Amino acid sequence: MNDSRPIGILDSGVGGLTIAKAIKNKLPEESIVFFGDTIHLPYGEKSSQILKVYTHGITSFLLEKDCKMVVIACNSASAAAFDTVNASFGDIIPIVNVIDPVVDSVVKTSDQTIGVIATKRTIETGVYEQKIHQINPKNTVKSLATPLLVPVIEEGYFNTEISKAVIKEYLTNPAIQDIDSLILGCTHFPLVADEIANFYSGKVNIVNSADLVAEYVKQVLIDRKLFNSKVTMKDIFYVSDLTPWFEKTAKLFFGEDIKLELVELWGKR
Repeated sequence: MNDSRPIGILDSGVGGLTIAKAIKNKLPEESIVFFGDTIHLPYGEKSSQILKVYTHGITSFLLEKDCKMVVIACNSASAAAFDTVNASFGDIIPIVNVIDPVVDSVVKTSDQTIGVIATKRTIETGVYEQKIHQINPKNTVKSLATPLLVPVIEEGYFNTEISKAVIKEYLTNPAIQDIDSLILGCTHFPLVADEIANFYSGKVNIVNSADLVAEYVKQVLIDRKLFNSKVTMKDIFYVSDLTPWFEKTAKLFFGEDIKLELVELWGKR
């Protein structure tokens, strides 16, 4: 197996870079083509219908870049658009979302009470509860929208008193008490996973999507004979709107400097 084509990864902005980084750590020989739809961020506030349009358009673009797989590295887009995008492109290349690998991991354990924190759009869809109950209806799911965490993280205020205060405010909410596991249902949240774990003092299993998705991607590549065994091309990072803020924030999420290229996928605004 030596398919040197890149892995396509899409998101509304910086959050998906945590998935991209986890994939690079797990699969250093693989190349990635990342697309951040920064002109439309945040996806967590958009309707399901428009997210289908955005996700479908970006997937088409990544196919034009000869990607052998597309990872929808956004919970909101995964919840709203995965089925539609998979129906359009799934016969051509594997389409991976960031929800199914997490659900599969959680429900492998015994019956439990599972908490989910995510954006408003993801929570409103009820996608985690639906998917968990499809596999094991005996699990109890408690969900809470935590929208303030996203701007706190994007502005670099994680591991500060500000992030600790926001985390405490959300996680003491009565709606999400007495849980055994907590799913971090937003690709921004791996950056505060340690803070959340510290809040619970090890009493709650923290389910971090980035590593689970990376492991799932590896297995799909092996199963579909798409695995690459040597580095053949550089990683490429595209955005639909390029700003100094995004360049700075992208480094925080990916953990190293990256060169961003502007693509006016939606035309000039």
